Amino acid sequence: MALIYFRCIRMNRLFPHPSSPFTKKSSVLFCTLQASHAQVTTQVENLQNQSKQKEKLIQTATKKTLEHHKHGYEAIIGIETHVQLYTLTKAFCSCPYLYGSRPNTTICPICMGLPGTLPVLNSKVVEFAVKLGLALNCELSMNSKFDRKQYFYPDLPKGYQISQFDVPIATKGFIDLDLPVEFGGGHRRFGITRIHMEEDAGKLLHSEAGSYSQVDLNRAGVPLLEIVSEPDMRSGLEAAEYAAELQRLVRYLGVSNGNMQEGSLRCDVNISVRPIGQSQFGTKVEIKNMNSFSAMNRAIDYEISRQVLLHSEGQNDQIVQETRLWDEAAQKTFTMRKKEGLADYRYFPEPDLPEVVLTKGFVDEIRQSLPELPEAKRRRYEKMGLSMQDVLFLANDNSVADFFDAAVENGAEEKLAANWIMGDIAAYLKNERLTIDEIKLTPKELSELIAFIKNGTISGKIGKEILFELISKGGTVKSLIEEKDLVQIVDPATIEALVDKVLAANPKQLQQYRGGKTKLQGFFAGQVMKESKGKANPMLLNKILTEKLNAGG
Repeated sequence: MALIYFRCIRMNRLFPHPSSPFTKKSSVLFCTLQASHAQVTTQVENLQNQSKQKEKLIQTATKKTLEHHKHGYEAIIGIETHVQLYTLTKAFCSCPYLYGSRPNTTICPICMGLPGTLPVLNSKVVEFAVKLGLALNCELSMNSKFDRKQYFYPDLPKGYQISQFDVPIATKGFIDLDLPVEFGGGHRRFGITRIHMEEDAGKLLHSEAGSYSQVDLNRAGVPLLEIVSEPDMRSGLEAAEYAAELQRLVRYLGVSNGNMQEGSLRCDVNISVRPIGQSQFGTKVEIKNMNSFSAMNRAIDYEISRQVLLHSEGQNDQIVQETRLWDEAAQKTFTMRKKEGLADYRYFPEPDLPEVVLTKGFVDEIRQSLPELPEAKRRRYEKMGLSMQDVLFLANDNSVADFFDAAVENGAEEKLAANWIMGDIAAYLKNERLTIDEIKLTPKELSELIAFIKNGTISGKIGKEILFELISKGGTVKSLIEEKDLVQIVDPATIEALVDKVLAANPKQLQQYRGGKTKLQGFFAGQVMKESKGKANPMLLNKILTEKLNAGG
């Protein structure tokens, strides 16, 4: 096996970055894997050569057929999620990991797996594992150990991965979440089988032609937590929402940035299908290569439909245990490789690392440091009387939730604060591609703005103008009102004078209104607002205007 493998590898030298501990004499090896013609001509390339129009017709027809056959079957879905930890250094050495660094510049003999090197466990990895285990309601193993998981990949320099096998650090947990309102809503609880610590492998950089791949070991040794769910999900939507809640959770805890596009959160989904009422699981298939929650949803639903169709046509023997990839362009899954079994990994205890021992004091200290988690925050917002749509939006991002909480603490009415954040502020953030932490508006000034509108000092329209000024330039609501002379006109005599002026200036429109064209009231209201520079109280203006317009009727 090894001889065959090395025949298709050619070794190139890549000189490291000047800051690397390696000199030109000991330059980093950069492996290039020569692929065969058969590997280059893959199924996905064949699919991509088809016209988009033809592909769309095929998908539409397939979808109708699959929907027809779905009745009578249920899907069983479990997810293995790898979370890259937000530590300063790697799991077993002092190398940093900086996403986007030049290939093979943040490596050392330990993460390269050179002979004679010994790993030293990063204590932050254990702290983060305990923190996530507690947040996921798990039972912690006060004594756990590391194991060697043997497999031979080009980007795994040691030929094995340091992981945890039979004694993981956390087991038997669960996670609660709320489904989006637009998909029917509802509360769900999904079981967590285990959480274990391990190291990441390197990364293969594939050429555009697909004829070779290069090995970048920067990621080798980066600490991961693998979260294995119970097979409790039944649809692509539930699976995607489970993964989104995990992302939310790790960000709340500060253990990972959870960015799927950087590979900081990666999900492998296991799917099987069985007739409803059958207790035995069907043959499970794993799907990889999903870089968004929407892609995960679509990939799972496609795979469910594919398996159901095979079952309904009596071809369930064609469903084999394998790893499939999701092709975003074709909106299909395709075979990557046959799945290995546990026996193929030949686990045994890691001889170079001691047992991981937790103390009650250590665990209690971490438990007390946990922030308010997404589920608790959602329930608290519900008790405020907010709608589920408001609750899900505000609790989705910890920074947004903190901003909302601070505005409420400064006296803002909960529903009004939620409306401003979800409306004009969210729209601005989306258009400018900013986060709420990057704008100059403070929660205190938002609460001031809401108060000034509520007590009638300024109108809602002027409030919006002030809001965008505060977001982009900062300042205070009070100073902007004074500086721009924006105090709302609430004196009836002043507004009446403005109305008289507008009516006198538009006799033709006044005659049309009194002749039955009552929609012109909006025209007159707009003219009065223009005369008042937007400062006339809308309710008072409309009351006086209505009386004046109908006085000559």
